[in-house]
Formats: sequence, structure tokens, C-alpha cells
Amino acid sequence: MPRVVAVSRDAAHRFSKPVVDQIVLVAGIGIEGDAHAGETVQHLSRKRVDPSAPNLRQVHVIHSELFEEVGEHGFTVAPGDMGENITTSGVDLLTLPTGTVLQFGDDASIEITGLRNPCSQINGFEPGLLKAVLGKDENGVVERKGGVMSIVLSSGAVRAGDEITVMLPPEPRTPLQPV
Repeated sequence: MPRVVAVSRDAAHRFSKPVVDQIVLVAGIGIEGDAHAGETVQHLSRKRVDPSAPNLRQVHVIHSELFEEVGEHGFTVAPGDMGENITTSGVDLLTLPTGTVLQFGDDASIEITGLRNPCSQINGFEPGLLKAVLGKDENGVVERKGGVMSIVLSSGAVRAGDEITVMLPPEPRTPLQPV
């Protein structure tokens, strides 16, 4: 059964986010008290380019299975370390289409907008980790494994242990692209 493993937030723009007991999603804004909350883009490099762009990166979600995968290559990564807000288990996030809704418990929900495009800051956390979260499939197409980005659809609290309901968008479905 898909579940929330951990939740994280940080009021400052740092790479890693501390794990907390709960986060509060605010519809159309993001996570209460998180540096990336806002209707318009809050990611610092993107804000410099176009501060009026919509914020498609309000909530960052990573599957805990990634930590196990990179662990096989000698990396130690725990919830919040890669800057995610929600760490999941049992959901193959990277194969979900754009527009998939994840509901946490009875109230809170997000809509997946695209893939996180891992950047070189990951190597500042652990040298060589960027290469471990970027790969190529059998056709040479780049695979981004650093989780998904989303917007908040409905407000509510999210805690470790919450059940996750996955709601796919109607056909035709669009594969995730970097946002």
C-alpha cells in the first residue's frame, strides 16, 4: 500500500530540508512555512529569469526506493536530504503521467506537474550523486530519477504513515517532462 515515509520543510533556500512531524499543504500556494511556497516561481535561479512564472514546483516528492538504489552505489541518502517535501513508498512516481493526483489521507492532495531536473547542487551534498540520479535508458534517453514536482490542489496536513491514493488523469495521458 502506498504510504508517506516522511515529510520535510525549510523556510530557507537550502539543499536539504529537515524532517518534521507534519507539513500543511495550502491550495495553490504550497507548503506552509516552506521557502518554495507561492503562486509564482520561488526557485531562486528560475525567479531571476521570470519572477511572474507560475510555480509548478510547490511540492517536491521523492520515492524512498531511490535511496535504496543509490545506496547500492555507496551513497547514503535519507528523507529530506535531496530537498524533497514528501518521501513516499510504494508509488512508482517516475512512471506516472502529468496531471496525476496524489491524495494524502482524506483531505490533502497535489497534482504532479513534471520531473525534477537534478542539478549539480546534488554533488555538493554527496560527490558523484548527480550521476546516480541521472541515467540513460536502453535507447539513450536521459532518465531523471530525482523525484517529481507538483502543485497543491487541496489543503490539509500530511504526516509520515499517511496512506496515498493515486488518481490518474483521463486519456490521453502525457508522460512527465522536466519542470
